[in-house]
Amino acid sequence: MAPRSTYDPASARRGSTHEAPSVRSNAVHPHVASAQAASALAGVSRRSLRDERSAGGRARRPDTSGTASPARKPRSARAARVRGIVNVVVMTFAFGLIATLALPSYAFDPAANADPQVDYNPAEMLKATQSQSVDVDASAVASVANRDVMQATTVDELNARKAAAQAAADAAAAAEALRAAAAATKASYTGPSVSELLANPPYPSFSLDSVYGVASQYQGVPYVYGGATPAGFDCSGFVMYVYAQFGISLPHSVVSQDAIGTEISAADAQPGDLVVFDDGSHDGFYAGNGNILHAPYSGASVRVQPLWTSAVHYVRLGI
Repeated sequence: MAPRSTYDPASARRGSTHEAPSVRSNAVHPHVASAQAASALAGVSRRSLRDERSAGGRARRPDTSGTASPARKPRSARAARVRGIVNVVVMTFAFGLIATLALPSYAFDPAANADPQVDYNPAEMLKATQSQSVDVDASAVASVANRDVMQATTVDELNARKAAAQAAADAAAAAEALRAAAAATKASYTGPSVSELLANPPYPSFSLDSVYGVASQYQGVPYVYGGATPAGFDCSGFVMYVYAQFGISLPHSVVSQDAIGTEISAADAQPGDLVVFDDGSHDGFYAGNGNILHAPYSGASVRVQPLWTSAVHYVRLGI
């Protein structure tokens, strides 16, 4: 049944043309439907492409044929394929590296590269040819080789140096002890000094017998290094102190006392003359009959004893 239409007289009067009555219908034009379908398909394709890219996969064209697209391979399968490729690359590199290292070793191996037809050993060549002589050019000059000599300090030398150093230290300590003892002895002595005796000699009349008699009174006085009083004497201090009592001034030195006096022969020497050792190390009073009255050394006292050496000479003072 055809739809009914209504006629509007007013509309007919306003125009000369007649407008067809409008008909409402739910039908869609074929071109519009096709455009809507294409737009929907494009939207689906863009969404599928974004989803695949976000998942790390490769975008595929949308399937417009109406058939279902094949399922993607799992990511674990792709990882396994990548690992296989990496293993093959690593094994190939390792094999190439080993081969590269082995080639120089083979190249430098004398046994592997030896030429059985050539012998480069001169000694072996001489043996093989039974050669007994070698020709040398006349202009050749033989080189002179000097052997290096190593010098080292032996254990004995080290021990000797150590002993010498210890001896020097001991000597220095002994000398210091002697000086300390002399200072203590001098401080403890209250009798007249050499200068006081020279200012007022107790024996103004000089004679060798008197000199020896005064010197003999000091037997038993201990030896003190640097001593020049009855508290303690050394050799030249003993001579100086005795002669000062006769008004004769002498230095506190063996060499100086020797230089002041007059040298006499051993036959002319009398008790009271000086006995001086030739090396200037010691002196004392001649005691007659080859004896000497002197202050000998540290630890001993003034005493008379035979001369133990002939390397002496005699000096007379005061005459």
